[in-house]
Amino acid sequence: MIIIDTDVLIEIFDKESEKGEWALQKLKHAQENIAITSLNLHEILFGHLKRKKTIKEITSLTTLSFTKKDAELSAKIENDLEKKGRPNTRIDTTIAAIAINNNSKLFTFNKKHFQYIKKLFLFE
Repeated sequence: MIIIDTDVLIEIFDKESEKGEWALQKLKHAQENIAITSLNLHEILFGHLKRKKTIKEITSLTTLSFTKKDAELSAKIENDLEKKGRPNTRIDTTIAAIAINNNSKLFTFNKKHFQYIKKLFLFE
């Protein structure tokens, strides 16, 4: 499974974005199930509440919820990164934990936000 990060979703739903079209084609060629997390859903809905068509398309995607197991892993990831002098946002460590716990790859354009997270596989 491939989890799509918010930055990729924004590009895909921007119908004039060449980067978004490239991302969409890449996902189609991967022939894997795709999903978003409840956190990505929140972020995208917050920014697109006035675009009803976009909301319908986004809410139709499989959405993985944030679980107790994800909370435990994301706290560990965040703590480990801080100890190493590489703090990260809580949202990003939480999305990473969901991806890891679901044995999924994460498709993001913000690779620098995720490059130091062990056991996380990026979709490239």
